[in-house]
Amino acid sequence: MTDAPGQESAPPPRHWEADVLLRDGRTAHIRPIRGEDEQLLVDFYSRVSEESKYYRFFSPMPTLSDKDVERFTHVDHVNRVAFILTVGDEMIAVGRYDALDSTKAEVAFLVEDRHQGRGIGQLLLEHLAQAGRERGIETFIAEVLPDNQPMIRTFKDAGYRVTSQLDDGVIELEFRIDPTDTAIGVMQQREHRAESASIERFFRPRSVAVIGASRRQETIGRALVRNLVLGDFTGRVYVVNPSAGSVAGMPAYSSVGDIPGEVDVAIVAVPADAVHDVVLDCAAKGVHGLVVISSGFAETGEEGRHRQRRLVGLSRSYGLRLIGPNALGVINTDPEIRLNASLSAVMPPRGRAGFFCQSGALGSAILEKVNNRGLGLTTFVSAGNRADVSGNDLLQYWEDDDATEVVLLYLESIGNPRKFSRVARRVSRRKPIIAVRSGRASQGVPMGHAVRKIAAPGQAVDAMFRQAGVIQVDTLEEMFDVAQLLAHQPLPRGRRVAVVGNSDALGLLAADAAAAVGLVVNKQVALGVDAGAEEFEDALDAAIDDPDVDAVTVIYIPPLNVSGEDVANVLAAVGEQSDKPIVTTFLGAEGVPELLRVPDVAGSSAGRGSVPSYPAVEAAVRALAHVVEYAVWLRTPSKPPADEELVDRQAARRLVNELLMHHPEGHDLEFSEQQELLAAYGIDLWETIAVASLEEAVEAGKRLGWGVVLKATAEHLRHRPDLAHVRRNLDAPEDMQHAWDALNAVITEPERAGFVVQENAPPGVPIGISSLEDPLFGPVISFGIGGPLTELLGDRSFRIPPLAEHDAQDMVREIKASPLLFGYRGSEIVDVSEIERLVRRVAQLQHDLPQIRSLELPLVLAGAEGTSVLGASMRIEPVIDPRSDWFVRRLSTPPGDTLPE
Repeated sequence: MTDAPGQESAPPPRHWEADVLLRDGRTAHIRPIRGEDEQLLVDFYSRVSEESKYYRFFSPMPTLSDKDVERFTHVDHVNRVAFILTVGDEMIAVGRYDALDSTKAEVAFLVEDRHQGRGIGQLLLEHLAQAGRERGIETFIAEVLPDNQPMIRTFKDAGYRVTSQLDDGVIELEFRIDPTDTAIGVMQQREHRAESASIERFFRPRSVAVIGASRRQETIGRALVRNLVLGDFTGRVYVVNPSAGSVAGMPAYSSVGDIPGEVDVAIVAVPADAVHDVVLDCAAKGVHGLVVISSGFAETGEEGRHRQRRLVGLSRSYGLRLIGPNALGVINTDPEIRLNASLSAVMPPRGRAGFFCQSGALGSAILEKVNNRGLGLTTFVSAGNRADVSGNDLLQYWEDDDATEVVLLYLESIGNPRKFSRVARRVSRRKPIIAVRSGRASQGVPMGHAVRKIAAPGQAVDAMFRQAGVIQVDTLEEMFDVAQLLAHQPLPRGRRVAVVGNSDALGLLAADAAAAVGLVVNKQVALGVDAGAEEFEDALDAAIDDPDVDAVTVIYIPPLNVSGEDVANVLAAVGEQSDKPIVTTFLGAEGVPELLRVPDVAGSSAGRGSVPSYPAVEAAVRALAHVVEYAVWLRTPSKPPADEELVDRQAARRLVNELLMHHPEGHDLEFSEQQELLAAYGIDLWETIAVASLEEAVEAGKRLGWGVVLKATAEHLRHRPDLAHVRRNLDAPEDMQHAWDALNAVITEPERAGFVVQENAPPGVPIGISSLEDPLFGPVISFGIGGPLTELLGDRSFRIPPLAEHDAQDMVREIKASPLLFGYRGSEIVDVSEIERLVRRVAQLQHDLPQIRSLELPLVLAGAEGTSVLGASMRIEPVIDPRSDWFVRRLSTPPGDTLPE
């Protein structure tokens, strides 16, 4: 199964090349080996120790012969596949497999000694396994010397089920490379640790260099130095300016390389065309990451986009991560760090929330608002054009950051929705995520964000946020309203609310607002305008002790010439001790007023138990409703469907692969193919016989045993509400003739009607289920009641597979027309559990087979005894990159970007 040296071979798939993140948070580049890599391989091999060479080849092999070099660098990318890992201009590792037969291959690695321990072996194994799966390889075999324990651990820790045997002093390891849940889980944990480590280095640097620091007062570089120093950064600050001997009383260095100590992070504020040289200087210095404040990149047009692509490719190729360009900067309020590496003169107080935003212009306003509300932050990142570091990276970091209890995201675009959905689902189980997403209506992408426009409808994106437990709000004000409640108060147990206040009018407004957002006011206590601290304390204690109350809304409008300090003391004391959340409109204040703050031993300006205040009762109730929905999501078990394994995945994959072999450009499945594929997932598609004449219709009726339907299926006819295109209960040739004549009389251009004959189905409510594969989003499924009104009103529910058991239940119930399924106006209640099963199976089919471009079950009749699937349409297409980011770690590459040469 080997190819001859020098043999011509097809180029490898484009998606096999990627930027990757190593265990220590630094980047590297992985790609298939090329014939022109001969010298690169020779130089790499010369740096590898004799011990590592012996472990690889089981014998002394100090140098590679010309024949070896040619054989190792010339592969066919099918039976012989090899990947190399590079940093800058150097190869640091190589991994390969050689096919032994059509399903088995031998795999081996060699990693340069000074780069061992960085997780490179696991990365190479992931990418080789994915390449093997795409080439039909099912099993890897590796031969390892017994004392090469690191390599043995590499294979055994990958999550595969490894078997081993000792033969002639060599251990032979064998394992299937199926992407099992365990293997994928291991990969995602490594991804999480690497991305978290890369972000931690930005937030906790020991030293920062400001490149482009100026002696002039009103310059960006000078502002960065000033903010670092006045923010009391606990590490070292260096300034780089080749034209000055000192800046702000600090010695200036001509370049980063001249700085005597190590530099963890470089803040770059030089003209855009000079950033390229700065990257090379920082790489030579060993800088971990760059925060590029400079503008003049993708936000300026095509030339700027090209400059930005070059910046990202160059930074990653030399192992550097990048925040920006066009960024506001990075802030960490930890007293041990106190890092203000940003253009904002405002250093927010220490708090419990981490904030990520993409807009540099909004960044300063956001920090002002945070400061005015007394909310406080742990960390803040304004990523500008978000060319490299994204919200996904920050989620990975905040997931394990004990100081961050609430995550705030202001998103202008989503570069990798599949990954965001996956990571957010996990993070939301540990801490709440609140997001504002601009462009929800237009699905637009701002200038500077080189990402694809999501093809899935906006409802699908909203559904993805809900599935992931993300609290999506419409405005920044609403984000802060929710954040201050989550940061300081406990989660509610349910939707039942008590309203306690000294204003009857505002109490009624609160009750109306609660009803409008799905809350239930179980207790309403009107204390009167002159109520003081004692009356409020008694009422609050009674409400909190009431088992039928889950949260309390307090309204306090003081009488004239009364400060309300006594009432504030009561609210703060009760809030600190209560296990139920309290929100208030205390004095109409916004944020967490000083009077309602509880001191925090952790150094935050307002600790746990502080009571948030809102200028209007409607805002308070809205914030509470968002938190209630999150609490309900958190308590909902996220278990997979119990019957998900009762399918034949292998048969389905085999059928799809066979069809694509014969139709490499894509294929609309015929009826028998649809029936076979759906049957593999337990979906019974009723037989449909297309007819073009009365004679064919009669013959179809006989074949089906009569008791049939004649109907037109053309798009412009099949959704007519009067059902004039259907004739039912045809039991004999005469019935078919009457039906044929009648339909041909009422339908214009009957030759375009698309007549079919089908068995009579039991009566039921028509429903429709569809799914698609979005290039960015991955699989999407939707559900709705059949008919044109559903399309006109957009009354469909959406979800992103894989579905938990409750997802299908929610999909069926959340559409406005759902009462039709539950006995509306005395009609028969349908078998909803069977509808849910059908939704789950379609979702699983779409999830398992990315080759399915679209799938539609346009007419399913749901009755009391089950469902009848009466029609289907499906299209399959070859997938260039079959969601491989689910199975291998890689940094996302925006469309049109070129990887480093």
